[in-house]
Amino acid sequence: QVQVVESGGGLVQAGGSLRLSCTVSGLTFADYTMGWFRQAPGKEREAVSCIKWSGGITYYADSVKGRFTITRDNAKNTVYMQMNSLKPEDTAMYYCAASSSWRYQPYTADFRYWGQGTQVTVSS
Repeated sequence: QVQVVESGGGLVQAGGSLRLSCTVSGLTFADYTMGWFRQAPGKEREAVSCIKWSGGITYYADSVKGRFTITRDNAKNTVYMQMNSLKPEDTAMYYCAASSSWRYQPYTADFRYWGQGTQVTVSS
């Protein structure tokens, strides 16, 4: 059984930083693209950042480029997202997900395995 577990969310002031972690079990982690998605109340879920299985190719939404960094440690079955210069509009539930494919423009439907989410709240 595949398990995806996120951690690291919380409440932070604008301009602050958080580091999200996501640990996966039950699949061959190194074979999967990993992605971070977010969903704010009343909005659709959107892709924030993704990293290909080798770690050499990444995707970032325009809204987070230059502020967020995604990395992965295949030996630890873990993907991270460092979030700097946080803004109130980054407030959302953040989800980690795994996909067996890669697209340069990620599609939510490609991601088969999802975590329960971790809340990020940025106060102004």
